[in-house]
Amino acid sequence: MPIEFVNMVGSRPPGAPTYSGSTFTQPIDVAWLRHYARTIEEFGFDHTLIPYASASADQYALSATVLAATQRLRTVVAVRPNSAFPTVAAQGLSTLDQLSGGRALVHIISGGSDEEQARQGDYLDKEQRYRRSSEFIEVLRKVWTSTEPFSHHGEFYRFDEFGPAYATHTGGALPVSLGGSSEFAYASGGAHADIFALWGEPLAETAEQIDRVYAHARAAGRTDRIRFWVTFRPVVAPTDALAREKAHGILERAKPFYEKVQGLNRTNVGSVRLRELSERSEEHDGGVLWTPRGVAGSGGASSLLVGSPETVAEAIVRYVELGADIVSLPTLGDLNDAVDAGRLVIPLVRDEVARRGIDPEVVFARRAVA
Repeated sequence: MPIEFVNMVGSRPPGAPTYSGSTFTQPIDVAWLRHYARTIEEFGFDHTLIPYASASADQYALSATVLAATQRLRTVVAVRPNSAFPTVAAQGLSTLDQLSGGRALVHIISGGSDEEQARQGDYLDKEQRYRRSSEFIEVLRKVWTSTEPFSHHGEFYRFDEFGPAYATHTGGALPVSLGGSSEFAYASGGAHADIFALWGEPLAETAEQIDRVYAHARAAGRTDRIRFWVTFRPVVAPTDALAREKAHGILERAKPFYEKVQGLNRTNVGSVRLRELSERSEEHDGGVLWTPRGVAGSGGASSLLVGSPETVAEAIVRYVELGADIVSLPTLGDLNDAVDAGRLVIPLVRDEVARRGIDPEVVFARRAVA
């Protein structure tokens, strides 16, 4: 399976009027949304994340717009189990998948912020939220694959004689992604996820997390390969020095955004890990990975890969060698930076992975079946 790349669509062009309130509540420029989606598709991205938050636009409507505007791009639709009953979510995702000819995936957000969850009436603790996510995924898959009506009496969901449901494009289950940095997340993902999502941490810490997920997968009796997804904001320029200068400018301009979301993530385990990393050092793995103090762990893509195209591509290849074959390079709505990543970095990564003969199945056999 080839290396795949993810961006995140922007819904408003740079320089659009700024309104008060949450970043997520800004008006959608539909023409720009379509243009953004078509552009990242043209420049080599395979997926776009369709994010979700309590104040965001509806992720299903956004996904339908993006899928209708593109030919190849796949949408990773973020769903929070507190906001949708699993049978209903499964039908919506199946519909998107049918309309797009098989281009929908789902990313389950268990919820890292107690405050954000409470905004929609969710007061479960972290362990309960991950147990709910596990049950949610089990129901999704059964909805997508059952050919007869079925009942479910679980800890969080209960229903009788549902189905058969509206089928996906292939008739099978859609790929399901789940992420996190707590032991609850590793356990849930190891038992249930097709794809496990990680924030951009240094190579050693990333390898440790992959091993922990697979330990839980083995404990759950799984022998199949889990795909891993790592996320970094790319900052690319002709030279490493120019990229560093560019990164400082990006961080300065992004401060208002990170200051708004920082409080929401103060107890999130992944955010705490990134803040602790930044306190030890802001630069890692030879200086290409940045976790800037005051930004790292605030929210969004707060880990940066900084350097020339060759430097950034080499860093990504090292993560692929660890077993992370899905790489998310969100640029927080900056289409020019997305284009630079697509035209300058993605081809280098794919060529180098092919040249070195890196096979994800071989990496899996080495790491996961120990």
